[in-house]
Amino acid sequence: MLQKDNPMVNVSAPGRICLFGEHQDYLGLPVIAAAISRRIYLTGQQRADKQIILNLPDIASKESFELAPKIEYQKDRDYLRSTLNVLQRRGFTFSQGLEVTVRGNIPINSGTSSSSALIVAWIKFLIQLTDNPKQLSAKEIGELANAAEVLEFGEPGGIMDHYSSAIGHIIYLESDPVVKVGKLKPHLGTFVLGDSQEPKDTITILKHVKFGMLQAIQKIKTHHPAFNLQQVTAAEADSFRSLLTPDEFSLFQSNISDRDIVRQAKKMFLQDQVDSKLFGQLLNQHQNNLRDAKRISTPKINAMINAALEAGALGAKINGSGGGGCMFAYGPENPEIVAEAIERQGGKAYIITVDEGVRTETGPETIKA
Repeated sequence: MLQKDNPMVNVSAPGRICLFGEHQDYLGLPVIAAAISRRIYLTGQQRADKQIILNLPDIASKESFELAPKIEYQKDRDYLRSTLNVLQRRGFTFSQGLEVTVRGNIPINSGTSSSSALIVAWIKFLIQLTDNPKQLSAKEIGELANAAEVLEFGEPGGIMDHYSSAIGHIIYLESDPVVKVGKLKPHLGTFVLGDSQEPKDTITILKHVKFGMLQAIQKIKTHHPAFNLQQVTAAEADSFRSLLTPDEFSLFQSNISDRDIVRQAKKMFLQDQVDSKLFGQLLNQHQNNLRDAKRISTPKINAMINAALEAGALGAKINGSGGGGCMFAYGPENPEIVAEAIERQGGKAYIITVDEGVRTETGPETIKA
């Protein structure tokens, strides 16, 4: 039962693309990510009972459960319940139920962080309807979302997705020796997101990319205990070749290259004017490493990227963990032509820009398809 005369609360949070640094964060290396203009929207209000009801029309689903000091999980990765548990453990209290409708236009299960955006928006919604509301910074919301989605279930993911959705715009994230996040403010213009509509194969990818690289580092440290991936230069890389298998050495070289690409991109973004051609070249160099050494791209995504570049995009790369999901192309001057080229290869294209982080909306939004 909805509570009469209670105001509606409307919030939204963006998905994200990883501009530079796929498969770098768990190695202690920095990443650069951008919030995008595809968002999750929550609209709802308090109820007169203790029921939490979530209407999910985009996936023809509905969830409901009752408020309790500790809400029991009903499935793996039960993020909607875990968010309430995390907030209650942090001192937030809820004496009334809630009814919420969730809609969005972020491609689902495609590497654009739709689940993280949902949790970020859910937290923003909940802290406005708690018994003891208080202001939280975007960074604090991102940390709570990571606690609810990753830490609560012992997942291996990092915090990039949550910070990117909460803080918005473009972030530079370091995770070693401590987590540091800062906002970058280059004006980049238009991108085209291309959903291959192939399901991601994250587990297989991680077996090769993550565990293969961690094994390579361990081999090097056995002979060189002071080895530091952040400090080794590209010129020094060849001295470790004899310690590694060809596959491990290829991964090793690609991670040094990608680390240096992130550093070069950050330096450029800190300047007043972005060199669009150089930005595109850095995206292409990163894609070459992801495709050839890390092998996270797919034939369909490769075809979508090639078509985008032939149509005039300045750069393009796969997005996210890989093995399927999305790519994106940088097309500041001709995004419509690039989008058409991607769709001719069987992808679903969306013209996007860099966007704000989590926010309160003035009213229910009309969701673009």
